[in-house]
Amino acid sequence: MTPSHSDNNWQWQEPGTTWKGVGLYHITLTIPSREPLLGTLLIPGNDPKEATVEYTALGRMLVNALWDIPNRIPEIQVLHYCLMPDHIHAVWYVREKMPRGIKSVVQGFWQGVKKIGRAYSFLISHSPIDNSSIARGVPDQSRGLVGCLTTCSRENYHELLSLLQATTDTLSSRIGQEKYRALFPIFTEMPHIRPMGQRRQLPATIQYIINNPQRLATKRIMPGFFRVQEGIEIAGRSYSGVGNIRLLHNKCFAPVHVRSMWVKDAEQHGDTQPLRDYMNACILAARQGTVMVSPFISPKEKEVMSVLLAEKHPFIVLSDNGFRDYYKPTDALFDAVAEGRVLILSPWEHDPDKHHISREDCVALNGMAEEICSISHS
Repeated sequence: MTPSHSDNNWQWQEPGTTWKGVGLYHITLTIPSREPLLGTLLIPGNDPKEATVEYTALGRMLVNALWDIPNRIPEIQVLHYCLMPDHIHAVWYVREKMPRGIKSVVQGFWQGVKKIGRAYSFLISHSPIDNSSIARGVPDQSRGLVGCLTTCSRENYHELLSLLQATTDTLSSRIGQEKYRALFPIFTEMPHIRPMGQRRQLPATIQYIINNPQRLATKRIMPGFFRVQEGIEIAGRSYSGVGNIRLLHNKCFAPVHVRSMWVKDAEQHGDTQPLRDYMNACILAARQGTVMVSPFISPKEKEVMSVLLAEKHPFIVLSDNGFRDYYKPTDALFDAVAEGRVLILSPWEHDPDKHHISREDCVALNGMAEEICSISHS
């Protein structure tokens, strides 16, 4: 599904700009309450690899709204999507220059799905389903919309779907603008827009979206390693962490810090021996039971991490950003975390606006890796 434009014609959005030209975007729309109103996760045979999401009426309407975008804005092509119980991922391809920016387009999509959300709230609150806990379509803490849906028969479910389709565009005129605005829109936060700065991000992003049900199933089957743990004290410093905290009780640790002078000597002078010796020494130490510790920032450090993952050795990663709610490790680390082979630590709170690591952060994290290793030996 990769676009056919040549690289010479491809244009990319710089972060923070209003873009109207050709580009790729990862769009994520989430129900802020995280109620699974869009679908039900199914795990046949308790095997995460077989996990799928069965759509609810609201989920089907959301997918229909997504696929309707190219009908209204022909410059946009929906390359891929994945509906989850409480959110949806989609990759949009802007094929040619648009008269308005991508943010404006996403806002229009958001306004449309909020209409669907209000219609859904209205139908739930006025259906024969037990609606004692619904006030103006707003779910309470004890039961919520999900609780009401669980009592809905399959006949009522399909009736609800057809009613929702017919009601979305006529509801405000039927009940009046004031009552319509009072209905809970469900999708109360604007979708997140992530521009892809390089074309090679496309296959990785699509694979990430495809793997969403499998990752959620894995987290549900073995939730312990995926919970964010706060207040992990190491050498007087407090970290938050995700993964196997028992790795901190290992007897032997060593940092992975590839010096820039080794890389420079290898690239500019052909002297590869110091670099090769150091990287080989890291892997040999891991094979002997040493837990390697590093932020794994540089390309050569990432090569070491790739071998650690391939050979299934345990290691600790220091992250330059903290953990948001419902954090999931990257695809490269996810399986290793699930199997208890990795611990991810961060000394800082999550910053949603942070996109690039600074040199100061690199130096600080490398120092912390050395600190963790030295304290563990004492």
